[in-house]
Amino acid sequence: MTMDRSDIRTGIVGLGNIGQYHAERLVDLDVPLVGGMDVATEARTRFGRRYDVDVYEDHQELYDIVDAVIITTPNKYHESYAVDAFERDLHVLLEKPLAHSLESAERIAQAARETESHCMVGFNNRFANTVEIVKNRTERGELGEVTHVEANYVRRRGIPGRGSWFTRRQIAGGGALIDLGVHAIDLALYLLDYPEIEEVMGVTRSDFGSREEYTYLEMWGEDAGPAGFDVDDSASAFVRCADDRTIALEVAWATNRPSTHEFVASGTESAAQFDLLEGDLRLYSVGPDKPNHLEDTAIETRQNDTHRAEQRAFFDGIVVGDNGYADSVEQALTVQQVISAIYRSSEMGQTVTVGE
Repeated sequence: MTMDRSDIRTGIVGLGNIGQYHAERLVDLDVPLVGGMDVATEARTRFGRRYDVDVYEDHQELYDIVDAVIITTPNKYHESYAVDAFERDLHVLLEKPLAHSLESAERIAQAARETESHCMVGFNNRFANTVEIVKNRTERGELGEVTHVEANYVRRRGIPGRGSWFTRRQIAGGGALIDLGVHAIDLALYLLDYPEIEEVMGVTRSDFGSREEYTYLEMWGEDAGPAGFDVDDSASAFVRCADDRTIALEVAWATNRPSTHEFVASGTESAAQFDLLEGDLRLYSVGPDKPNHLEDTAIETRQNDTHRAEQRAFFDGIVVGDNGYADSVEQALTVQQVISAIYRSSEMGQTVTVGE
């Protein structure tokens, strides 16, 4: 019998905002949402009523009735829920980052290697129409050899509520770098075809979240003040990869500069500049006709629901067995290694070698 998405009984672990966000897209994709799990009573009650499904406090009870799970818990708890799912041969879509620490990420990756179930990590921005266009053009050789990527993921003044799990190092593992930087690092490495990482130099800062008086444009959740903030709110880094390919990284929850989600992929034949949220895409090259002349080309793109596209790829991977994202967990581990290296570099005040 041929299996399709409607045969894959799916549950969600972690029923907060991102869990509900995933639930809505399961409904859109005609994937059967059969249950949810959360340690918080209020979250379970709200989710059960909204989606008319059974909810559980114990994830093992949820795992008894599903074929696949989407894990959207705080970073610290990714390992326990993912490893238990792998041990039961469940398919797993795990929200980014892989974990709150490199050691935990390594244990998840090892467990994923030992299972035959399908696993993807939630790098949803790969599925943006703009990114897919750039990736397609790089694969066709239109940019030549891509040698450098500028990756900017910067908010002017917008942080999660101080005191939430996002701003507590013990649970999140870090601040803006592990929250936003994971997206920027993945996209940069993705456009470079995930080369081997050689050296990392970085600085992390906490210039705004630790202030008693904090002026912000938007904040998610209640504000517990600086006592609830012990993570970074910005980071700058330079990553050197094999064959002299490089990444310049700038991420921030809060700065005194304009917000930007701009990426530039520089190649030997042309460069692609795009805004991850706005969708603007331009190519910069030299025209083929003589006399040589510079060409700036605007490419029309469309905004798309990247989480829906991510879910579609996940479930199609279960159905067909290989959808091109089989290395997702290993790549997520590489991202975690870079994040860990940036934190170490900042603490040590020097360049560090990844893997040492």
